[in-house]
Amino acid sequence: MITSSGIKSVSAAPIQLDENWGSVSLVIEPVPVVDNVPNSRQNNGDITETDSSIFFPLHKNLNSFPELTAQITNFGILENLNIVFDSSFLPQNLQSIPILIAAPENFNPQLRLTSQQVSPPQRQPTPTVQPTSQPTPTVQSTSQPTPTTPVQPAFVLESIQTGFRTDMNSSQQKNQIIEPVFQFRLFNGEKIKLKTAFNKLSQTKFTSLTNIPLQFGWEGKTGKYTLKLGAGIDLFNRLPMALNFNAQIDRPIAVKLNPDYSLKSGLFLSAVVEQGLYKTSVKTLENQITAIRSGFNTFWQIDPNTSFFGSYRVGLYNDGNFEQQIFNRLEHKWGEFWFAGNVFAWKYTSDRQESSGYFSPESSLVYNGEIGWGKNIFPFLNCRLNTTLGRQRVNGSKSGGTGYQTRCTVKISPNIALDLGYSLGKSHNLMTGESLYNNQTLTGQLQIKF
Repeated sequence: MITSSGIKSVSAAPIQLDENWGSVSLVIEPVPVVDNVPNSRQNNGDITETDSSIFFPLHKNLNSFPELTAQITNFGILENLNIVFDSSFLPQNLQSIPILIAAPENFNPQLRLTSQQVSPPQRQPTPTVQPTSQPTPTVQSTSQPTPTTPVQPAFVLESIQTGFRTDMNSSQQKNQIIEPVFQFRLFNGEKIKLKTAFNKLSQTKFTSLTNIPLQFGWEGKTGKYTLKLGAGIDLFNRLPMALNFNAQIDRPIAVKLNPDYSLKSGLFLSAVVEQGLYKTSVKTLENQITAIRSGFNTFWQIDPNTSFFGSYRVGLYNDGNFEQQIFNRLEHKWGEFWFAGNVFAWKYTSDRQESSGYFSPESSLVYNGEIGWGKNIFPFLNCRLNTTLGRQRVNGSKSGGTGYQTRCTVKISPNIALDLGYSLGKSHNLMTGESLYNNQTLTGQLQIKF
């Protein structure tokens, strides 16, 4: 069935981290953070929640519990809901703006901060010598030292983020991931990202599998477009090496800003393509299942408190299967609370659960309502709680689903933040209320900016 993991990303305001450049990891990517933005789910602007979550219950007979989580994570469906500008390009009174997919210079190049210009050295004036009957003394010229422009390094390390995640379900399947990401900024403003991980996958009746991915990513801008490219390899303890790649292009379509530079309304589009192993279970990996997926994301900031997100994906698998996914979310913020409705439809041309090992419903529909609360309890501590209630229909079978999630972020210092979270998802029989399935997720993330 579909996962019950919530998708959330929180970080400390001075820290600016990855924006979903990787495409084959099960670790939830972080989101850059908004500071001093009206109507954000925060009080003091120190620690900001920029996430949303959606819980999808699972079926007791399925063994691929993290599949939807992986797809939502990899496709950037939920983490990108509130991606913000790169604050290095903003005026001093504007640290960041909650706008999806683009940087501020895409809207107004004058927002880009330029380095102070170094004035050329001035020559010393030569005194005028009056002619006299006496021999004119020879004037010795002294050379003045010429100031030089400081040498700018070719690249600097901007941040290190280390994610931790453990998924467990009632079918005795367990995935554990530790994933560090190093982000560098080049002298021209482009970004380089290096990512690795240690992934351990366990599944009943299968020998545990260890995976170490190595990925290289690049991000740059041209005009109003932001380009992201990534490629890497997957190493295993008992399987052959595999290649992967991903690409994404983002563009703002229409943007309106308030006088304080906060987002009033806007429309943003993103197109993605990615290829790699379908890392959802030991069985799927042993069968060497790969997929190439493509699609687009749409984010519409209707007003400062209301937003809509939509995503469409198609996927082609190396076993001949074909999938389609549609996800829509409408959210409204009200003070410390937010309310949202989520709809997710997923279908394959054929069910390959038994042969290939991955959940592939011929028809699947999930819809739920969500309510959440978030607040800065202390200046250094922000916590959020949310719950979902909904239903699902898979291949004609109906069931109910509930989800609960909590997450807290501790701001250890202006440049260091620690994030911890827990989520629980359950599915139940609509007639009897009997629990059919459950899964739990523990997440953590240590973020450091230099």
